[in-house]
Amino acid sequence: MEVSKKYRVGTLATELIMVVIALVFLTPFYFLFVNSVKTFGDLLTNSASWPKSFEWHNYARAWDITNFPTAFWNSLIVTVVSNLLLALFSAMSAYRMVRHNTRFNRFLFAIFVAAMVIPFQSIMIPLVKVMSSLGLMNSIPGLVVAYLGFGVPLSVFLFHGFVKSIPLEIEEAARVDGTSTYGTFFRIVLPLMKPMFVTVIILNTLWIWNDYLLPSLVLQSASLRTIPIATFAFFGQFTKQWDLALPALVLGILPVIVFFLAMQKYIVEGITQGAVKG
Repeated sequence: MEVSKKYRVGTLATELIMVVIALVFLTPFYFLFVNSVKTFGDLLTNSASWPKSFEWHNYARAWDITNFPTAFWNSLIVTVVSNLLLALFSAMSAYRMVRHNTRFNRFLFAIFVAAMVIPFQSIMIPLVKVMSSLGLMNSIPGLVVAYLGFGVPLSVFLFHGFVKSIPLEIEEAARVDGTSTYGTFFRIVLPLMKPMFVTVIILNTLWIWNDYLLPSLVLQSASLRTIPIATFAFFGQFTKQWDLALPALVLGILPVIVFFLAMQKYIVEGITQGAVKG
């Protein structure tokens, strides 16, 4: 009985701690929402208070000023295309490096891992020069290519660990039945990669959708702006329109929050299975 009582007390304490941590993490969302429906004066007077009246027209004004449908469509295209190409190319690369464990492939994997620690700020100027010389500046395809270059190292690293957990005997049986190398990968290996495939897509979606720096370097035309760049229009040298910027931020993060909540169950599953073998 004493052990059971201690166990219940420990469980209750753990649950209380988790509730407190959850409230701490949810606090920024509270400030974001309540201030998005306030007037500019109320926002500056007391940002923590509940709104005296809900100014829903802030969202309408933010929608019009940011040209939100166009910005949303640009962000959606960049995120979806970059994600699919990143996941597919990284999965194929990791599979090849694991199943053909040559010295060159081990060196190539080490290069991918080393690339993960290179600060983006250190290669900003060379990146702009290279993309300008290739004619990729100020275009959605150019931004997608840039995301492929920066996203492949982490994606390959995650897939590399996951491929090691897939039994080789399954592929050998497929080859005995006459399946080609590409057929083995797309029919046998890729479906088994689903947990990690979804995990990579989720992680890259959170990064690409919310990224500001890379689109600001590559895109100059107003018609090509993604949501983070469009939201920055409310911040000038002398003015900061927080009453409009906050509704724009809510509109921008809402799709990715819904996507994350719908897909989060795959994150732990994918990372756990990918860590089965080192």
